[in-house]
Amino acid sequence: MNSESNKYLLAAAACCAVAALAHVGCIVFGADWYRFFGAGEQMVQMAEQGLWYPTMVTSAIILILFIWALYGLSGSGAIKRLPLTRLALVVITGIFIFRGVSFIGLMPIFPENSLTFWLISSGICLFIGGLFAVGSWQQWSKLGSKNAS
Repeated sequence: MNSESNKYLLAAAACCAVAALAHVGCIVFGADWYRFFGAGEQMVQMAEQGLWYPTMVTSAIILILFIWALYGLSGSGAIKRLPLTRLALVVITGIFIFRGVSFIGLMPIFPENSLTFWLISSGICLFIGGLFAVGSWQQWSKLGSKNAS
């Protein structure tokens, strides 16, 4: 790892990896973990019944979070540059911030999720989005260079 790696993007990557691992825990440990993390009673019941839907949705989230962690590492300079790193960091930042601020509009779509879930998860999304935003802003000129590693 490069000692000059951007610390904000490293932290964002670490947060994404931890979030992905928490989702792995939901698949491995089942309904109790889904319930603890506030997935909603419908998702908990499907997990208790052994249905495939919770595992598939959670697996997709895991894959996305791990890819985002890799882009955070790439943008930070800790690993080799991935394709479209600059664009990916903008999109990832936007998704996290949008998710963080849009919870009021999302709440009616997922009424089984508690207010606590929405406040905590939205705060986490805003925090990670902020890490991606600051780190990307700091690295912007390096990310634009074709020869940057």
